[in-house]
Amino acid sequence: AQGLFAGLNAALQCRGEAPWLPRRDEAYLGVLVDDLVTKGVTEPYRMFTSRAEFRLQLREDNADARLTEVGRQLGLVDDERWAAFNRKRDAVSRETEKLKSTWVHPGILPAADAERLVGKALEREYSLADLLRRPGVNFDTVAEVAGIAKPEAGVSRGTLVAELGAELADLVAEQVEISVKYAGYINKQVDDVARAAHFEHLKLPEDLDYSLVHALSFEARQKLNTHRPETLGQASRISGITPAAISLLLVHLKKGKFKGFTADEAVSA
Repeated sequence: AQGLFAGLNAALQCRGEAPWLPRRDEAYLGVLVDDLVTKGVTEPYRMFTSRAEFRLQLREDNADARLTEVGRQLGLVDDERWAAFNRKRDAVSRETEKLKSTWVHPGILPAADAERLVGKALEREYSLADLLRRPGVNFDTVAEVAGIAKPEAGVSRGTLVAELGAELADLVAEQVEISVKYAGYINKQVDDVARAAHFEHLKLPEDLDYSLVHALSFEARQKLNTHRPETLGQASRISGITPAAISLLLVHLKKGKFKGFTADEAVSA
């Protein structure tokens, strides 16, 4: 992974282009590089999922959705692979929209079928996406519900297979099921990422002398001077740098009216 990262950025440098720096919520490679830069190592580094605070974003099933577009921009994804990715992405979007827009109610789904498929009779109208979020219900279950109550909706694995082939149809059904079933958790983490990005992109002054930030402990000042983090986000991930230390550092930067850290700029950021 480090070799791929190094080779890619070496090529970008030769072309006079900016380096590619994956974010911690974008790829495990981003977590690895950020950890090595900001925390250092005293023993061989092992990439555990627990190292990633946004690991719900870094799933195997959505790796193509996270990185194929970036790969295309960097010249690493050829036309054939790009076309295949777009085909899958469009199918996932289309099928997800079908589930959200197809509604069933007790009048068109018999109680016996509802109990067999989703656990109990429907008491009101539900979208297929609502039903998919129930425990024990999967894509094929709601496809069967649609076949009984709304056959014109065309929600079925067979339809996907006819359009995309068996292998891609299975991947699309899996992606749709995960994105709908865990939408609440995924959306919450998206909000967490947005909040973290506020600090992540606040650039620290290159000439900042942390030894002059007297509100910080001696250990914190020493670590910050040693690691020289580029952003406040990197500083927050250095071992031993607590949220309280980050708050004190922010106060120091605002009082000193460093660029990007005045009261008005901090609010607009």
